[in-house]
Amino acid sequence: MQHPKKILFLVAHRPGRSPGQRFRFEQYLDYLKQNGFECHVSWLINKQDDLIFYAEGKYLAKTRFLFKSLLHRWNDLKKINDYDLVFFYREAHMIGITWFEKKIKKAGIKMLVDFDDSIWLRDISNGNRRLAFLKKPSKTGDIIKMCDACIVGNQFLADYARHYNPKVFVIPTTIDTEYYIPPDNGRNDKKVVIGWTGSSTTLKHFSLAVPVLRKLREKFGERVSFRMISDEFFYGELEGLEKVKWARETEVKDLSVIDIGIMPLPDDDWSRGKCGFKGLQYMALARPAVMSPVGVNNEIISHGKNGFLADSPEEWEKILSQLIEDAELRKKIGEAGRKTVEERFSFRSQKDHYLKIFSDLTRS
Repeated sequence: MQHPKKILFLVAHRPGRSPGQRFRFEQYLDYLKQNGFECHVSWLINKQDDLIFYAEGKYLAKTRFLFKSLLHRWNDLKKINDYDLVFFYREAHMIGITWFEKKIKKAGIKMLVDFDDSIWLRDISNGNRRLAFLKKPSKTGDIIKMCDACIVGNQFLADYARHYNPKVFVIPTTIDTEYYIPPDNGRNDKKVVIGWTGSSTTLKHFSLAVPVLRKLREKFGERVSFRMISDEFFYGELEGLEKVKWARETEVKDLSVIDIGIMPLPDDDWSRGKCGFKGLQYMALARPAVMSPVGVNNEIISHGKNGFLADSPEEWEKILSQLIEDAELRKKIGEAGRKTVEERFSFRSQKDHYLKIFSDLTRS
């Protein structure tokens, strides 16, 4: 009887905590298990660590976490020969070393790295500005070079990765369309809710849309309101803004309340590495998405058919006004967006491609 191939997933966050982890690999774990793989996930940041990891200060607690996390990875190394493949989501450890990756490579274990952001660029959370010296974004190229293969979320990331490794696979960040199900019926009133979902790290992107949202509120009054779903909130002036704390258990229900979803982005290299996930969430729920024409957004959206691309404040105001005033247009674009997700950006559409990468790497 053939023994199952064993995969060790080395990641930062516990399962269910990080959207990136959830939609890049966690939703594929059951499918891998159904196809003969044994999967073990080893994470560094537990629920208690979350309270200090992104907070300002707390340097003593962060120092304790650093030593604890390094010891955790050291213990992973002791068992490394039990595995056929090691998967990194971005890196083995968040500080600027590749010592763990080098040790795994030396042990002769196959290695696979996945990333969905321009992680070779410096991007430090506000709470950890003074600890930036511990990071080394340029190590990304070294990790890709050491690995047997690399999975990325879009072509921009693939172009970077192929400088270091020819074996690069593009698998978009996917939505489980059996989990993201459009609500059966909308509200009967004529009020329109424009929504945004994100986190503390992308809150600055929401701010880009605020001047336009203020104009829409002036133009339409209480007919239009706004819903923000996040772990942190915008506290500037915006009348009609409802703030909803993000929770895994209610994320789909909370997002289903909106009528239009927005994804504003600056046009820079960090944003070009984004995988359009906010827009895909709106589209999966059959809500029309309005997105900045940056990076992969241009591949996801066919303007005016399955969503909209808005480049200037004037375009944002014009498109959002049109959607506010036309319920049939919202319905038509929303349904087309849902179809796009089902065909190209769903778990179901990518699962066999994903499985093949793991099968090929672990084939004896």
